[in-house]
Amino acid sequence: MEEQKENRPQAAPKEAPAPPAPATCPPGRQHCRISDQETNGKNSTASSNDFSDPIYKEIAITNGCINRMTRDELRSKLAEFKLETRGVKDVLKKRLKNYYKKQKLMQKEPINGDSYYDYICVVDFEATCEEGNPPEFIHEIIEFPIVLLNTHTLEIEDTFQQYVKPEINPKLSKFCISLTGITQDIVDKADTFPQVLQNVIEWMRQRELGTKYSYSMLTDGSWDMSKFLNIQCRISRIKYPSFAKKWINIRKSYGNFYKVPRNQTKLTIMLEKLGMNYDGRPHSGLDDSKNIARIAIRMLQDGCELRVNERMHAGQLMTVSSSVPLEGAPAPQMPRYRN
Repeated sequence: MEEQKENRPQAAPKEAPAPPAPATCPPGRQHCRISDQETNGKNSTASSNDFSDPIYKEIAITNGCINRMTRDELRSKLAEFKLETRGVKDVLKKRLKNYYKKQKLMQKEPINGDSYYDYICVVDFEATCEEGNPPEFIHEIIEFPIVLLNTHTLEIEDTFQQYVKPEINPKLSKFCISLTGITQDIVDKADTFPQVLQNVIEWMRQRELGTKYSYSMLTDGSWDMSKFLNIQCRISRIKYPSFAKKWINIRKSYGNFYKVPRNQTKLTIMLEKLGMNYDGRPHSGLDDSKNIARIAIRMLQDGCELRVNERMHAGQLMTVSSSVPLEGAPAPQMPRYRN
């Protein structure tokens, strides 16, 4: 629901792969080659989290070399490692730096693949709206989509989509119909939110989320959970669902990882900076969710550990520190009705 949002005041330890080829500056530039002999010949006794370890000096030297590369040189080196070569220069630099860092650290201590979520559930609600979104207007969810992203295969494994019948403003505005593509006939034939939420929970249970498999919710911004879902639960007189109390705000993750300002974290801009085009119909909840999942996949490929960074507490939006241990969402359960 990007239009409304914009207008509102990572089993058993894996064997480490072969070390990457040394990074070298082109002729005529400052020498910054890191030889395999130099990299592998140091026997450090420092802990893996000790930044005095010589391996971090090697990473810093490599980063300096990468910073001096041209876009064509970056693309050539990425292609050599069979990595994605699309994106703006800053994205390419971040991708290559994270590749080198990951390989270096895996030589020191293999990464435990069981420490990250098995799945990420991408959600992007569509809600009732009017042109200009007057402050007194109450938004009601009219589309509940989920895109299930497998973090091991980095593929979209499944999707869920159901429309919702609004109660307070049952008649959609022409602006809303034009923006979302959701017609009056579609919502008239849809279930009310409590039933749709029950269907969502059953779908998640069938995929053993929170029981056999760990997972996290992910949204494009704070509004889906802190505003749309929060308001909808009050309208429907049900408590806020526990599985949605914490989530990954991909806008925050993207901005922090690629070091870009907040105004460059809009969905279409994130796609553009990563060298991708929007696929589908803009403001379709399911299509928006699929495109958000594509961004998440690219970020995971680039070495970003997407993790919960926001939560709801006592009805208020709170920030979750990156130092908090990674923990998956609970098994989904239907919330009780309010008194």
